[in-house]
Amino acid sequence: MAPSSKRALPSKEATLFRELLTLYETRQLKKGVKTADQILKKFPEHGGEDPSRSAMARDLPTTHFRNPVYERPVPSAIRQARRRHWLVKKGMRFDLTSHICWHVFGLIQKDEKNYEEALKSYTQALRFDKENINILRDSAQLQTQLRIYDGLVETRHTLLRLRPSLRQHWIALAVAHHLNGNLSSAKKILEHYEYSLKNIPDYDVEHSETLLYHVRILEDLGEYAEGLSLLDINSKSRAIVDRTAIMEFRARLLSKLRDTDASNAWRALIDHNSDCYEYYRGYLASKDVDLDNPSDESRAQALAILQEFASQLPKAATPRRMALSFATGEQFSDLIQQYLRSGLTKGVPSLFADIKGLYTEPQKYKAIQEAAEAILQENTPPEGQCSHGEPTTYLWTLCFLAQHYSYVPRATPSQPLPSPDFERALALLSTAIAHTPTLPELYTLRARVLKRAGDPLGAAAAMNEARLLDGQDRFLNTKCAKYHLRAGMIDEAIQFFGMFTKKDAANPGADLEEMQSTLYLIEAGDAEYRLGKLHLALKRYVAVDKIFHEMEDDQYDFHGYSLRKFNLNIYLNLLAWEDRLRSHPAYVTAALQASRIFVKVHDDPSLITAASSSVRLSDAEKKARKKAKKAASKAHDDKKPATASTADDTVENTPAKDDDPDGVKLLGAADGLDRAAKLLQPLESLAASNIDAWLVIYDVAVRRKKYLQAIKALKHAQSLDSEHAELHTRLVDFKKRASAFPQVPPAPIGPLVTTSLATLLPEEVSLETYNSLYLQRHSGCAPAVLAAARVLHSLGSAIDEVDATLFTTLADDAQLDIVTASKILDFLKAIKSSRVEEYRLTCVSRFPLSTVFMTQSELSQKQKQTAEGTTALVEAEKLEVVP
Repeated sequence: MAPSSKRALPSKEATLFRELLTLYETRQLKKGVKTADQILKKFPEHGGEDPSRSAMARDLPTTHFRNPVYERPVPSAIRQARRRHWLVKKGMRFDLTSHICWHVFGLIQKDEKNYEEALKSYTQALRFDKENINILRDSAQLQTQLRIYDGLVETRHTLLRLRPSLRQHWIALAVAHHLNGNLSSAKKILEHYEYSLKNIPDYDVEHSETLLYHVRILEDLGEYAEGLSLLDINSKSRAIVDRTAIMEFRARLLSKLRDTDASNAWRALIDHNSDCYEYYRGYLASKDVDLDNPSDESRAQALAILQEFASQLPKAATPRRMALSFATGEQFSDLIQQYLRSGLTKGVPSLFADIKGLYTEPQKYKAIQEAAEAILQENTPPEGQCSHGEPTTYLWTLCFLAQHYSYVPRATPSQPLPSPDFERALALLSTAIAHTPTLPELYTLRARVLKRAGDPLGAAAAMNEARLLDGQDRFLNTKCAKYHLRAGMIDEAIQFFGMFTKKDAANPGADLEEMQSTLYLIEAGDAEYRLGKLHLALKRYVAVDKIFHEMEDDQYDFHGYSLRKFNLNIYLNLLAWEDRLRSHPAYVTAALQASRIFVKVHDDPSLITAASSSVRLSDAEKKARKKAKKAASKAHDDKKPATASTADDTVENTPAKDDDPDGVKLLGAADGLDRAAKLLQPLESLAASNIDAWLVIYDVAVRRKKYLQAIKALKHAQSLDSEHAELHTRLVDFKKRASAFPQVPPAPIGPLVTTSLATLLPEEVSLETYNSLYLQRHSGCAPAVLAAARVLHSLGSAIDEVDATLFTTLADDAQLDIVTASKILDFLKAIKSSRVEEYRLTCVSRFPLSTVFMTQSELSQKQKQTAEGTTALVEAEKLEVVP
């Protein structure tokens, strides 16, 4: 749309405006502000197209006033953001039909991560200038960010029509069709693009990536023969330069074509990288060996193939390790003996982590133990002698067996495994430490054994000993801090974290949060949760959610960059990874824990008052905090300002102020359940096999009176594990809630609830009988017994009956672990049982190494001793006299 004479600027100002755009693009922000001021001085209220842009540009440079360290707006930019919005709206009042006004408004909204509104602004801008390349390009990137693929195809078509000579537009349209699921159109575009190319230089990486992308399209379409032909022609002509990619594509295509040459292709890849599991899987698949559901015949065939590879590739560990998964009986015993002997002789610290996946079968568990004990016997020095055999083999065998005896495998009722022997593991470690007292791995392993045995305080002390053997090792310091968090010693953990964080940060925790350390945030949140500080725990979990929001935002720049650089296959992998980003264990844990806290607060609002009172400071504390704040501010003023992103701009290195540092406002949010539902929403598709996620989804949905969603969660959880202990309590809870409805919900919800409830629970059986039958089926499973006891209490049974049910978990044949025993003890305290002390003392005798069942006074004393020991070791470390 051509600007009218009313909108046109005089020649001088038009030149200044073009200069302003150049300054803005090159990030010379201060000069840009001065140039914009010159235009606005003569035309302060010009309603034309270019002056409107100038009005926006006057404050647009503040968009890039970012903290170079923390990547968040500094206070000055936050203040100017209000003025920026005011200028935008003022310019739009001058001329609402200016595409530049809407484009600039969209740029500001995009910078503030408000992508939906930014796209609306771009759409408005395109109404007034339908063929503006810049607006179309920005719209395409936003449509990709928001996964609006049908609109993306249309936008890319327009860009290609306007600039058909630009190679990037052809590739971008093919990618848009691919993302929209129209692979055939993507194929046609690539064919037309490749046909039109001329004078392609040798070893052109961009052209090579395009051809590999074309092969990928053909593979996804199922046109394997055509894809193989395209790959072979271009690999022979050296048009495709990535040799590894050629080999991988070729092997996959030949396998899908059921070609007899597929095994040779996979064999070439194995020679190329002899420790890649996927190459061996591909080779075995080409030999018709199904690794997921192997038969006896295929097991023998796979074992023979892998043993042949092991003999031909003696330095490769992968075929020997894979053979252990297929071998059985005496053959497994021989192979595991060789595998363990090789690993222990070389001193491989990760040997146990490598083979613990075999512990699901009792026969293999026993064979591994016998093999390791035999190696230990061979290398144990006779009494009175210093050495016998290889001393390193002896040491690493002790270390391996300690891990073996302390491991808690996931057993099944049909294949029970021996219980861990923590005393034996600690004895082996004591022998190993006496043999080599300077090996940090022995102390970290002792800490892990004590943690599994239920002694987090002893584990923290042992990990601190390991840390002091190498005070500059970041891994050991981080592990030590993590174990102190698990022991509830948060202040000591923060000190350890502070050894490797920025000294000028507000505190180590804030710096770790800025560095997006989910390890710290999850562990700190769990520690605060165990201490009952729900507000601080919730603050940590929500911080994890913010990190994943930032990860989603970070992909924005790659939408343009990857297409410019023709990194197409990697780019598509990135988009697929981003789509399942929130399946990451850190997000799943944080979302579930935060949702549980919101549910707790909903059920007991007094927790908000308790949290508020716990963070109130005394007058002395307020004065001390104010004094420290002034001192920090003065010290900050004395420092030189940090260098900004341009040569002529400087900004403060100051993080944004947090108006809720303790999380009390967050804990007391009126829309807590709605926030929880928002956190859980991605898990419905990304963590569909996680039964804990569906149980928490039910807890939130039923309290929001979203009964259909609650029923869906129960059904999905039941399909995963119909006998799960926590599911049993939820089923009874929903039946009670449904029977207590003041009136039947209206159609269609009412009939659906009634019908679904009949499929979840037997309608003809009372809740008491249903619970009794469940208890009979799982009388030896402690978590199930606890669930039945909870149901008994909720149904109004006498406390004596609940106590009697819970005390059955102390029988010799009951599967009771420390975690479940601790939950049972907490439940007995919650219902004010008279047998709390009896149960606690029994657990103390049953788990002698555990400190979980100590009284509060005993635990405080033990924690104090551990803290004093840690302080003494730290002081000794400073003096370089470690006791």
